[in-house]
Amino acid sequence: MTGTFLNVGAIVVGALAGTALGGRLPPRVRGTVTDVLGLFVVVLGITDALDTFGPELAGRLGRGAVLVVLGSLLVGGILGELVDVEARLTRVGERLRDLVLGRDAVILHATPAGGQRGREAPETGDPSARVRFVEGFVVTTLLVCVGPLAVLGAVQDGLTGSIELLSVKSVLDGFAALAFGSALGIGVAFAALPLLLYQGGLTLAAAAVGPVATDAMVAALGAVGGFLVIGIGLRLLEIRAVRVANLLPALVVAPLVVALWP
Repeated sequence: MTGTFLNVGAIVVGALAGTALGGRLPPRVRGTVTDVLGLFVVVLGITDALDTFGPELAGRLGRGAVLVVLGSLLVGGILGELVDVEARLTRVGERLRDLVLGRDAVILHATPAGGQRGREAPETGDPSARVRFVEGFVVTTLLVCVGPLAVLGAVQDGLTGSIELLSVKSVLDGFAALAFGSALGIGVAFAALPLLLYQGGLTLAAAAVGPVATDAMVAALGAVGGFLVIGIGLRLLEIRAVRVANLLPALVVAPLVVALWP
């Protein structure tokens, strides 16, 4: 769990620093920060998604690798929509928002990057901060939990006690949290809570179960995660509000399909 605690600390520190800095930055600078991060996330996701055609999956599944990744995304997306993971995650963010910012509700239509497109209630305090809180929590949670480093690093920590991968992830997540915090506010820091549960749970599970996952299973999970990361980038760039959270079940479906592949 040492690596996960390090990762959590990096996110909280980065988010607090970004939030403190964000008030001193003009809106156009915050927008540019979000755009740059969105572009980087898209490229990062494409790099991971290309594992679909990598030797680990091709060696195990042959030409079926593409169908496995696509099928996992489709099945996972259907399951996620039925459960509506996105709405549940948003409700968690709203509850945390009310605890931190109060219960005076202001209904706003927000763009995926936290901008405003209209207001349906009188302004109370800083309504844009309330919208950014939820968006910061949701988007940052997806970014820090979905990437393959979260899984690989947690498994490495659980199996060998090495925190090398999670140390690298902590640096990346810390800078991402700083950028997100400057644009989206304090809600970014609360993404450390689901990360602690998710990544820490993976570490404990790896320590208990042992080296069960094959290279092909890990590669499939990484490839599917890459597509989800691309969706996050599109959301940040306000190209399309992809419901990435509802695709999260695909991260479970993909390695299971590989494990059952004849």
